[in-house]
Amino acid sequence: MTPSRHFQSFPARTGNRTLFKMEHYLEIYDEMLAPYQGKDLNFLEIGIYKGGSIPMWQGFFGPTAKLTFLDIDPACRALQTPGTTVEIGDQSDPVFLNRIGQSHGPFDLIVDDGGHKMHQQITSFQHLWPSLKDRGLYIVEDTHTSYWPGFGGGFREPRSFIEFAKDLIDRMHSWYTEDDIGFPLHPMAREIGGIRFHDSMVVIEKRLKEPPVAITAANGQTNRSRRMLEVRGRRSIF
Repeated sequence: MTPSRHFQSFPARTGNRTLFKMEHYLEIYDEMLAPYQGKDLNFLEIGIYKGGSIPMWQGFFGPTAKLTFLDIDPACRALQTPGTTVEIGDQSDPVFLNRIGQSHGPFDLIVDDGGHKMHQQITSFQHLWPSLKDRGLYIVEDTHTSYWPGFGGGFREPRSFIEFAKDLIDRMHSWYTEDDIGFPLHPMAREIGGIRFHDSMVVIEKRLKEPPVAITAANGQTNRSRRMLEVRGRRSIF
């Protein structure tokens, strides 16, 4: 099935509310979010700016989807439209984020298009991830700021969101550790299904799961084993 071009065609359909997105995000969204189109789900976006993304998202989801938008600027309250909720608060405030998760979650999709500073992106992820549903997506836009010192980033700056996301890759794979002290099994191994890095965007999929199973199958018979996770001093599984 050819993906809808809802996002790519939206700039030509904008009204007087300014939309500010990297152009290539729109193509990514058309491809990645196609299964969500027309669905009545629970959505959260951090960052309102001039409100241009509110009608974009509202037109993509179903008519009774629950859409929540966050911003630190009280003036953004005036941008709330019927069928949406605008909340005002600081995305680096754990108390505010926990309240949002409790009062509006759990969410199917979370998009962070907020302040783009390292402490904001990391704090938001840490406190909103528990409010993301199984099989949900957590999307962080504008991660190029991880390379900007003015935003708390820099090339391989350990406190950047990109480095934080790289660390999530290790946590996702910590099932396979042979170093229980230096690289212990992390709880996120049971929660992260996949991590996708696009230009200036990171997408983390939540997928609650049991430890991985290896299968061997022949003549229609399948055997399942977790021995791969238990054997130490591995050289090859073959």
